[in-house]
Amino acid sequence: MNRWETIERKPAPLFAPTFGPLTGIRVLLNGTVVAAPFTATMMSDFGAEVIALERPKVGGDPARHQKPQVVEGDKSISGAWVQNARNKLSFTLETNLNVPESKEIFLSLIKNSDVWIENMVWIDKLGISDEMLLEVNPKLVICHISGYGTPGFGGDKRQINRPGYDPLGQSESGWALLQGYPDREPYYAQQYVGDYLTALMAVNGILMAYMNAQKTGKGQSIDASLTESWMRVMDDNFVLWTANKFMKKRQGVMQTAFQPAGVFECKDGKYINLGSYGRTAYLNVLKGFGIDAEKYSYEAAGGSAEAVASPLGRELDGIFKKFFAEHTAQEALDICIDNKISAAMIKSTEDVYNEPHWHMRGDWVKYTDQTLNKEIEAFGIMPKLSETPGKVWCGAPVLGQDTQRILSDLLGYSQSEIDALKGKGVID
Repeated sequence: MNRWETIERKPAPLFAPTFGPLTGIRVLLNGTVVAAPFTATMMSDFGAEVIALERPKVGGDPARHQKPQVVEGDKSISGAWVQNARNKLSFTLETNLNVPESKEIFLSLIKNSDVWIENMVWIDKLGISDEMLLEVNPKLVICHISGYGTPGFGGDKRQINRPGYDPLGQSESGWALLQGYPDREPYYAQQYVGDYLTALMAVNGILMAYMNAQKTGKGQSIDASLTESWMRVMDDNFVLWTANKFMKKRQGVMQTAFQPAGVFECKDGKYINLGSYGRTAYLNVLKGFGIDAEKYSYEAAGGSAEAVASPLGRELDGIFKKFFAEHTAQEALDICIDNKISAAMIKSTEDVYNEPHWHMRGDWVKYTDQTLNKEIEAFGIMPKLSETPGKVWCGAPVLGQDTQRILSDLLGYSQSEIDALKGKGVID
């Protein structure tokens, strides 16, 4: 009989403190940059105990090595790792179930987990299948994260086998073609926003499946693809196409269907993003800016594409531009805030960090990064819960720092058994 068949399941949390609404859930992660790890981070920030499996031969998650790096003496680690690998345990394991020792460890971890998250896509080559894992742990929630989907949910195998990255998902979903100016090439959003979007979709699916597993005793698989996540937030685009064969076009930063709406430069070189849709909002802007609402009526100057393009509409646009050009961004923003006008300053990282409002809301937290052994300050917990809030209980781990105690305390390996695994390319 295999070791995993006889091992006693130990409930979570065994290593993490008890806090948050997800305490008692153990998550096993086989995922690298960025969507899968962030899915686990969202859960660990709210109490789930996350064990991140990292391949030892390749130096662990490539996110550790991204540039730019945070440097402390002769040590360095990526800023992304410091921010998003917190609240996790690092377990070094070559996850290839064709290796007997790896299979024993992996299936033992599966038996002790509630959720398995992966973005390896080609798991069949590693000897892993959903059916096998659900046989080991019938209540397991399996979350597959990929660029274009996974085979169990259908699709063209040639498409499924494509490498997937955030800018590619933005492109294939139709989203990127809507971004930018009509007379220039389209662009895509920076900062891996699609990976984070996919992670949020995945967390939602995991929690729904987990609730069902608790009621029925039956686990299931989830397929969260990056491209389909972008497709889901395409607003009305697909309905407009299927119903009327109407296709939106990119229009830059200025709205063409109504005004005021767009990005305006201020006299200090900073920018205000102003967007006020509808008659009430339009009249509120004109009142706040001291503009004659009778001369520049909503119908004649701001309420439709025709009004915006009319001579009166163009004249009003010039007045808006002149208003911002005569004020600093902060002066303009203060006027907008005082008059309940929907506007925002386009801010730098420094501007955002220095805004007292976010400090008053407790958005910045300090914790010790394990690699640097240094206290760092990072963005904290979102969303905020009144009764079971999340927290940061440990910094991002050193590669493999928790392997020994997980093998010993969770899986019951003796010291001699752990020593016998070393040097085989299984855990080191």
